Amino acid sequence: MKYRGHKEIGVYLGEVYGAQLRGEDHFRDIKLIIPIPLHPKKQKKRGFNQAALFGRGLANSLNIELDTKSVVRVVETSTQTKKSRYKRWENVSEIFQVKDEEKLRGQHVLLVDDVITTGATMEACLQTLMKVPEIKLSVASIAFAHH
Repeated sequence: MKYRGHKEIGVYLGEVYGAQLRGEDHFRDIKLIIPIPLHPKKQKKRGFNQAALFGRGLANSLNIELDTKSVVRVVETSTQTKKSRYKRWENVSEIFQVKDEEKLRGQHVLLVDDVITTGATMEACLQTLMKVPEIKLSVASIAFAHH
């Protein structure tokens, strides 16, 4: 999906995952799905955000709004694929910004990414979102790297 442009895979996996989550009590009050944003330059180069495709599938399946505007990536980071755990964390601190705090205030938000490797990017985005008053956060991904 990510490197060969098979976008439909991300949507499909989100729909399948969403069908599983529908029966879980913890996910019943989710109001928004926010995919980890790519920097605009990286998204333009790749042509899509794989986390947003996964999020679209989840949103379709759960009948919940996909929000791609309330959180933005404000710093372009270099690729994480060959970095150590510490370097990944260092590379992503303070790279996200909340654009619409009022929309997120008091909401249960599902933050999604395609793959969680060390968790550095997810953690950086969660730390940014935790500044929103009364927000409740959950996370989902297609896969995670086992260390």
